[in-house]
Amino acid sequence: MLHVHDLKFSRGREFTLQVADWRASPGHVQAVLGTNGAGKSTFLKLLCGEEAPTGGDIRLHGQRLQDWSALERARHLGVLPQASSLSFAFSAEEVVSLGLTPLNTGWRNAQQTVRAVMRATDCAHLAKKPYPRLSGGERQRIHLARVLVQLSQAEHAPVLLLDEPTSAQDLGQQHRMLELASGLAREHNYAVVAILHDLNLTLRHTTHCLHLDAGRSVAQGAPQEVLSTDSIAKYWGYNAQLLHTADGALVVA
Repeated sequence: MLHVHDLKFSRGREFTLQVADWRASPGHVQAVLGTNGAGKSTFLKLLCGEEAPTGGDIRLHGQRLQDWSALERARHLGVLPQASSLSFAFSAEEVVSLGLTPLNTGWRNAQQTVRAVMRATDCAHLAKKPYPRLSGGERQRIHLARVLVQLSQAEHAPVLLLDEPTSAQDLGQQHRMLELASGLAREHNYAVVAILHDLNLTLRHTTHCLHLDAGRSVAQGAPQEVLSTDSIAKYWGYNAQLLHTADGALVVA
């Protein structure tokens, strides 16, 4: 579990983020929502330790985030960034294998883990391709596989942080990416946190959401409760309709 209590972060006079109480629990996919500049990326940087809070507390499985060793934290908390640049001509499989760095495993088991994760993330067919020749969406799947390899020996429920994981994907891949995230939560007890812009993907694939606006938490709860027509009009500036599809799913139109 990842738990935030009375979190504060300031960057001079430019920006302040405040979240009083929030948690990402195993078995759930949590969306972080908000318009551009709301504080979503800053919040994710705080959760992974890239930025240090100026007040409050972030705990990973009950222990303060800063008290985890870098190695142990890497085994339990992984981040898929929005974009990753590598200038070396690694193959896709070699990039995924970088996730083995914090693990204690033999060569044979390591290779089995890499290949199994690449199959699960729909990128096994890319294994021998040079990474620089991959499309943006393919690179995103390769890095997701790398992060899942990194988390494969977690002793407690892994926490997976996704920074706009659907941004470089086509429509089908967007749903498959989030279906995979849902499967990790449901079947392997991951706590998944994803920055999302698409409200329909949020409604279909997440169980909880945190809505940020101007660095403040304005709503938390099930997406069907947080995303009302009034809130969409107020914060996104769009007079939406909320409709039910034939299979009962709620959509923004």
